[in-house]
Amino acid sequence: MATREASASSIVDLASLRAQFPALAEKVNGHTAVYFDAPGGTQVPQRVIDAISGYLVHSNSNTHGQFLTSHRTDEVLASAHSAMADMLGCDPEEIIFGQNMTTLTFAISRALGRDLREGDEIITTLLDHDANVAPWRALEERGATVHAVKFRPEDCTLDLDDLKSKLNVRTKIVAVGYASNAVGTINPVKKITAMAHEAGALVFIDAVHFAPHGAIDVHDIDCDFLACSTYKFFGPHIGVLYGKRAHLSRLRPYKVRPAADTLPDRWETGTLNHEGIAGVAACVDYLADLGRHAGPAATTRRAAILSAYAWMHQHEQELAERLIRGLLEIPGLTFYGIGDLNRLAERTPTVSIRMKNHSPAELSKCLGELGIYTWDGNFYALNLTEQLRVEESGGILRIGLAHYATAEEVDRLLAALRSFA
Repeated sequence: MATREASASSIVDLASLRAQFPALAEKVNGHTAVYFDAPGGTQVPQRVIDAISGYLVHSNSNTHGQFLTSHRTDEVLASAHSAMADMLGCDPEEIIFGQNMTTLTFAISRALGRDLREGDEIITTLLDHDANVAPWRALEERGATVHAVKFRPEDCTLDLDDLKSKLNVRTKIVAVGYASNAVGTINPVKKITAMAHEAGALVFIDAVHFAPHGAIDVHDIDCDFLACSTYKFFGPHIGVLYGKRAHLSRLRPYKVRPAADTLPDRWETGTLNHEGIAGVAACVDYLADLGRHAGPAATTRRAAILSAYAWMHQHEQELAERLIRGLLEIPGLTFYGIGDLNRLAERTPTVSIRMKNHSPAELSKCLGELGIYTWDGNFYALNLTEQLRVEESGGILRIGLAHYATAEEVDRLLAALRSFA
């Protein structure tokens, strides 16, 4: 591990990277804060803060006006669409901004629901955040039947045989998460998409939890829709939806009559959060700059983003190995999800545990007083905690790392947990 750590740190100066995030200097009871709450929302670099405040100072206006600040707003929105297109590997017109992933998913599900008929079927999973379950279950009102794919409790991976058994000619939509926000499992979304398309179904992917940890290429996956949130990858509270141009053009969104019927406007209902969207372009450019440091040969923003994710993957896997190895050595600790250190490529650095004689809420509170931020509960992955039979006893304790985490922070957490054993 020491060799890999030296290699990773020689590529990117982690201290300089962390210095770009003002929140990382926060103190709690004399301790420097450790942000292991990343699955609930990451911290942001100074450039994102500057972009948001800069918009409000210099560009604060509505769109399509005949004056300077309105022109600037139009430019900000165009820039952000282009930035997210580079991040996901698609066209700017296929990028939709909204309040959050949940709201955008409901918008797409309602539009798709217009074409559903009695007896049509939708497939979700028991591993997903409820934001990729409830919008589809709502279509039962239109006569659709919703099925849920099981997962294997021993390692919290999807049962693809169960998915295969549920796919049939009546299946119209398959909704699946790219990665579990509760236990970190990365689903084989390319394989799942191929299976769904073979059955004639559309595929919607919730990539909220995966986006901070891995590069996304929507054309390689060949999904029909994919949603994420920039709040989860170093930006403001903005939801992002990718949709294939053909689908976004043919579907009928719920919108006001004066709204343009062109892409992406027909899906971006109401006045958007312009200052937040200014921050979106800044957070994507942060990733691109990180990638240029990690791989100076990158000549385009897309290539630089891929370079950033390659470094992040290496760094986070090193931390995940250190974290999981240490957790598995603690007496009285129950580990949920993939714990095999040879299978780290199948998971993000998000892990969930329980400890004997301590509720998740108690553990989170005690860690918080030590300046170590973690989450307790179900994290809206309610089906998962119910299937694991821990919902009624407080759920699980979730530890979620981002790329700005350090080995020293992991060791602080492990030492604190060992003191509770």
